Amino acid sequence: MAQILEVKDLSLHYLTRFGQKIHAVTDVSFTMKQGEILGVAGESGCGKSTLVNGLMGLFIPPLYPTSGDVLVNGESLMNRSPKDIRENVLSQKVSMIPQGAFNALNPTRKIKDIAADVIAAHSGNKNINKQQVYARLRERFDLFGMETEHILNSYPIQLTAGERQRSVIGISTLLNPKVVIADEPTSALDVTTQKIVIKMIFDLLEKNIFSTMIFITHELPLLRHVAHNIGIMYAGEFVEYGTTIQVVHDPRHPYTRALMGAMLSADSEQKNRKPTTIEGAPPSLAKKIEGCRFAERCPSARPECRQKTQNLRTVGERLVRCDYAE
Repeated sequence: MAQILEVKDLSLHYLTRFGQKIHAVTDVSFTMKQGEILGVAGESGCGKSTLVNGLMGLFIPPLYPTSGDVLVNGESLMNRSPKDIRENVLSQKVSMIPQGAFNALNPTRKIKDIAADVIAAHSGNKNINKQQVYARLRERFDLFGMETEHILNSYPIQLTAGERQRSVIGISTLLNPKVVIADEPTSALDVTTQKIVIKMIFDLLEKNIFSTMIFITHELPLLRHVAHNIGIMYAGEFVEYGTTIQVVHDPRHPYTRALMGAMLSADSEQKNRKPTTIEGAPPSLAKKIEGCRFAERCPSARPECRQKTQNLRTVGERLVRCDYAE
């Protein structure tokens, strides 16, 4: 099966006004095929949002690519003009479901007009037929049993949080992109609405409305119900990458184990376990880091961990950035 998304040794940095490079993402690589969902998890500041921008080709200063490549259906997103990215990549090849639907929607425009604005901006056609856009959006909302006419003719403030989030998903996938990046799409939603939103995402994937999805979250247990594979990020790097079963039920990197230990769980075998804390804080990426980036917080760190750079290696059929993982 052909690769839909290929990320090759992607490194990204921010450039300060003093000319200092802040390396926010370092040597991230993975591939995705038709129908796959990749979960990316890690605590705040680990580089998830920066990675999202890189995967969409959105290199807006002070963010710059350092090295590597991102390809969608074999087509590179690197070294392209903002106009080219806006008109030929966003919403068509790669689309994003943002965190916080209310902030993503123009409060002065009805949902149907927001959709028309998106199509006009990302298709390069300023003279679009709005009635055709409305019909396509109506068809998309009808597909999922939504109150279509009510939603199309409402302003964002007139909708519930769940309706707004589902509207954003409908608009974001209107041009049937190859890759969809969901940036914590269920945050701030109640459990029932989370279930509805996740089901809607799965339905879209099953109907080939989009080909692959990257699900960004800091809630690792949530990914058990969503992702096929999981990448754990820490301080700009993937420290573990494997199938969902491998990463969630048999984590090998000390950070992944610590992250799982810090989560609340409703599983029968885990519900009586008290969550543990991860002592300390992630290292500053503004400074050169020697050795393992997790060493200062790792309960099993050895003296050499603070001196020797750790590379991803195969451990139990998954990739782990730790020389001592077994």
